[in-house]
Amino acid sequence: MNASLTPTLIVSLVFGTALLLNWLLKLWLASRQIRAVAGHRASVPAEFASVIALDAHQRAADYTVAKLRIGLIELALGAIVLLGWTLLGGLDWLNSTLLDWMGAQRPLLQPLALLVAFAVINGLIELPLSLHQTFGVEQRFGFNKMTLRLWLADLAKSTALSIAIGVPLAALVLWLMQATGAWWWLWTWGAWMGFSLLMLVIYPMFIAPLFNQFKPLQDEALKTRVTALMTRCGFAAKGLFVMDGSRRSAHANAYFTGFGAAKRVVFFDTLLNQLTPPEVEAVLAHELGHFKHRHIIQRIVGMFAFSLAGLALLGWLAQQSWFYAGLGVTPNLPANLGGTVPNHALALLLFMLAVPVFSFFVSPLMARLSRRHEFEADAYAATQANAQDLAGALVKLYQDNASTLTPDPLYVRFYYSHPPASERIARLGAQVQTV
Repeated sequence: MNASLTPTLIVSLVFGTALLLNWLLKLWLASRQIRAVAGHRASVPAEFASVIALDAHQRAADYTVAKLRIGLIELALGAIVLLGWTLLGGLDWLNSTLLDWMGAQRPLLQPLALLVAFAVINGLIELPLSLHQTFGVEQRFGFNKMTLRLWLADLAKSTALSIAIGVPLAALVLWLMQATGAWWWLWTWGAWMGFSLLMLVIYPMFIAPLFNQFKPLQDEALKTRVTALMTRCGFAAKGLFVMDGSRRSAHANAYFTGFGAAKRVVFFDTLLNQLTPPEVEAVLAHELGHFKHRHIIQRIVGMFAFSLAGLALLGWLAQQSWFYAGLGVTPNLPANLGGTVPNHALALLLFMLAVPVFSFFVSPLMARLSRRHEFEADAYAATQANAQDLAGALVKLYQDNASTLTPDPLYVRFYYSHPPASERIARLGAQVQTV
């Protein structure tokens, strides 16, 4: 019996089993979260009873459950689509169709067409759910401010950007894979890292303004307050900007963007409308805490390291026929390996499809690290601004964004990059008592 377990069959069995376990685990976690949120809908948690009304708490519960139910549909659709692309032969069919149409004598054009066709088909599959998310759930709970015209305009812009940036980048990667020999993955890693760093510079200056308006902060008193805060923290930015987030959504946020001389502080106009100046200062102090603890640099370095390890693994897998055959694709390996046509685009797509199936099982580790960073940023903010103001801002943001106050603990471990409100505010309260 063991003799019949070929490498191809083993890969198929491992992938199929991992996909099933991945789907069952996500379904179980979502079900736990729905039960936890719905089960606490009737009353506001005691620690928030004095600041959050019951109707606001119930609205947050209903919003969370509605999003989770849409997520269950996305989960089922995603599993079916992934299975269709891989073990059921969808990617193999698409590749064969393009080979028949374009011929095998175009070593760059046909693989590039495969990547583009895959992206277009996937985008079309996801489009209805994206539309429903915006004009269904977000609209029903009062968060969506977009018109259909604006949504279509954003879709057209993002598509044009994907073509203008994504296609040349994909062509460069495919060319490097073909032209640089066995070490193509190292050259590709270098190109990808260079592109990522370049995007940190050009995105805030050239791309983000295509979708939103960014105006200099006009409130002189608030500008003086936050400038003094940044000076105390040793942070220099190119400017303080207000983004018209209310044009698309009622959700509020503030963030740093850019890299080096292109660093900017951006406030959503919704945030400035919802918070007092001391609370805005406290939120910004939290973001500065990430800067002070070098969390952004750590994440960039971590991304570089994981990308390098992933591409090195892909460099090896791309030479193994069982990698392709086990995931439902006919392996057309290069001539020196018994094949005829390079598999660079196929290898990239199969790797991109397979990795998330396995990486989800270690996502609690990354989520835990992210939550630890948030606690560290909160602690730093409490030393540079008022901890009570930060706690007050968090309560308002949780309420205005309809974030649940009663998440399932296990769901938090897998999905929450930020600690639940009760944990964050409890720690801030403890820090106030120790000051």
